[in-house]
Amino acid sequence: MLRPESAADAAFRNEVRDWLAAHAPDALRHRTFRPLPVEGMPWYRALSQRGWIAPHWPRTHGGMGASAVQQVILMEEMARAGTPDFPTQGLNHIGPLLIARGTPAQQQRHLPAILSGDAIWCQGYSEPGSGSDLSSLRTRAEVRGGPDGDRLVINGHKIWTTWGHHADWMFALVRTTSAGKPQHGITFVLIDMKTPGIRRRPIRTIAGDDEFAEVFFDEVAVPLDNVVGEIDKGWQVATAVLSEERLRIGSPAQALRALERLRMMLRATPADRLPPSVHEAAALAEVEVEALIAAYLEAAEAVEQGVAADSSYLKLLATDTVHQLLDLVQRVAGPAAALRDPVRRGDDLLDATEMFLQARRLGIYGGSSEVQRNIIATRVLGLPVAGAKS
Repeated sequence: MLRPESAADAAFRNEVRDWLAAHAPDALRHRTFRPLPVEGMPWYRALSQRGWIAPHWPRTHGGMGASAVQQVILMEEMARAGTPDFPTQGLNHIGPLLIARGTPAQQQRHLPAILSGDAIWCQGYSEPGSGSDLSSLRTRAEVRGGPDGDRLVINGHKIWTTWGHHADWMFALVRTTSAGKPQHGITFVLIDMKTPGIRRRPIRTIAGDDEFAEVFFDEVAVPLDNVVGEIDKGWQVATAVLSEERLRIGSPAQALRALERLRMMLRATPADRLPPSVHEAAALAEVEVEALIAAYLEAAEAVEQGVAADSSYLKLLATDTVHQLLDLVQRVAGPAAALRDPVRRGDDLLDATEMFLQARRLGIYGGSSEVQRNIIATRVLGLPVAGAKS
């Protein structure tokens, strides 16, 4: 931490640091992969009981109502303590959306369960052949009558669904009308994953984990009360979720975790074995993370004031910063970078490969880096769209 801190924020940092030192489970520290629910959710609930699980939610809906600076302090201290990562679809995606756009009944049903950890959420956006071009999705839903009233009956296939095989609920996009522009006729719906007709299959990734899944829908009947917004008008709801998702992916949380990996690798490597260029790069890495924190603080404070943040830029900056840090970890590791599994040395975890491989996905989910660059080029810089007629 290179920036000045107020007395109140310094006191909060000390409070967080002391509490984490006393309560963070040693078995979960510095995990690259998210622990399975049976391991990780007790820690989630401990943070919830402490009041720190949703720092960015307003107090009126059970959150901490923390300032942007306090949010960053929590990220910094959790990275330093090595506390485990959590799936954030409930806390960072659907929770804020329901606070802003959900009905009172939807809020009452779902927000407390997200905060307590009683419900794990996943996101049903991407499909085979429909990832970056989200509007081309083909999972269909039609309104049908039933003994309990009209329902949406869903058929289709979602993929790259984080924790889809563990989740209790999914928020998803389904096509309810085919006429008109591709963005028209899409509906945003909440799906209970215990509903008959849902089948899930985990996907093993290059990093060796299975945090993603495919989810298949075969005549899955969902009450119309689970629609957020209106039938056929879910695109605006979906883009609001994506904006929030990119803002949160653009937080320094992952960069701070990667920076801890770099610091541990540097501690394990005699300084005289590294060329001056590596020492310079390590110093610059600290500055790059501070620059990301500054950008996030500016964006988060803008959102607090009701101003839209440039979430594409922030997501791109965070992704590139994490990749640069983990590239440097491999440089410091030298020949040990060929080792796939981390090595424990005292309290440190020497990991040159595991997080490096896991971080490849950062450039894809939430909108790929290529898509973010196109958005910045066309909407911010005003450059012409490739292939458009002049």
